[in-house]
Amino acid sequence: MKRAECGLAELARRLPYSAALCLLPWILAACGGQPSRPVESGARTAEPAKAPAKMVRKANLLQKRGGAYYKDDGPGDEFPDNLDEIPDAQPRLEPLHRFANRPYVVLGKAYEPNASLRPHQERGVASWYGKKFHGQPTSIGEPYDMFSMTAAHPTLAIPSYARVTNVSNGKSVVVRVTDRGPFHADRIIDLSYAAAYRLGYVDNGSTQVEVESILPAGATTMSYAQVMPAPRPARAMVNPVERDEIELLAARLGADKAATPSPLVNVTPTAATASANLRGVFLQLGAFVSAENAESLRSHLLRELDWLNEKIQVNAGGGMHRVHLGPYPSRIDAEKVAERIRLALGYKPTLVAH
Repeated sequence: MKRAECGLAELARRLPYSAALCLLPWILAACGGQPSRPVESGARTAEPAKAPAKMVRKANLLQKRGGAYYKDDGPGDEFPDNLDEIPDAQPRLEPLHRFANRPYVVLGKAYEPNASLRPHQERGVASWYGKKFHGQPTSIGEPYDMFSMTAAHPTLAIPSYARVTNVSNGKSVVVRVTDRGPFHADRIIDLSYAAAYRLGYVDNGSTQVEVESILPAGATTMSYAQVMPAPRPARAMVNPVERDEIELLAARLGADKAATPSPLVNVTPTAATASANLRGVFLQLGAFVSAENAESLRSHLLRELDWLNEKIQVNAGGGMHRVHLGPYPSRIDAEKVAERIRLALGYKPTLVAH
């Protein structure tokens, strides 16, 4: 058939114009026939491989305040197209972080994290944090991924795993605890955007949840400690005045006493603070052995206290990393800001003078 079609076409080119017109009906009939090779029933046209987590743009959500996300924070403009299919974190045995589980002080409140895996269950308010912290380092040293199943908790061991259940709808997820927070009097846990999305409270910003720690399969608190022991906290070399400020005042200052004026503590400058040329009155927001914890707190408070005019900085010295706000020209000025922080977060920072 192919040869016949080609022959007709060749003959038409060689014949005079008038004769070629006579052959035109036969040429058109030959061209209108069935294709020489039918397409196989199982064949498909080539399609691009489906990306596991393609980013798609969505309309901006209304940014709320007070229990969810904050100025310059929120869900972002792009999301994975499989957000509903992001799996739970898979509990597994892994060593505890060397520094993230040591005692610390934030806004006058002392925290003593778990130094090993142990049963833990509590009920309270969960919030979530989003694009402002996406890619920022967490207490464990890993970058925060708002599309992974992670959480921040004040005292659960880092890293560890917990099941979080939304009390209002019964939905639950398993998250990996990688960060410290939230440092707010009425919240017990901060979840990643993905975890909050799956629990169904992204639009509300916060919800009542139940948090229950999870031990990896086949592990107990004793066997875990035997396989991956947590290091004993090292004694920080701080001068007596600083140690009193961190340990004693933190134990005495709580939310119930937050309305009383903060004591002014004189801090002898160490080499690190002296080199930074610190002068004046500061508000101490936290004190850590771990630099990662200090930086994580600084980042969180930049969100929580987005109305601040003064700089939040981390000053290292004497084996400690202190998160300071200031300086202020006087104690009165610092006290006014400390009271605003108490009203916002429920805890009041300590005043220190350099």
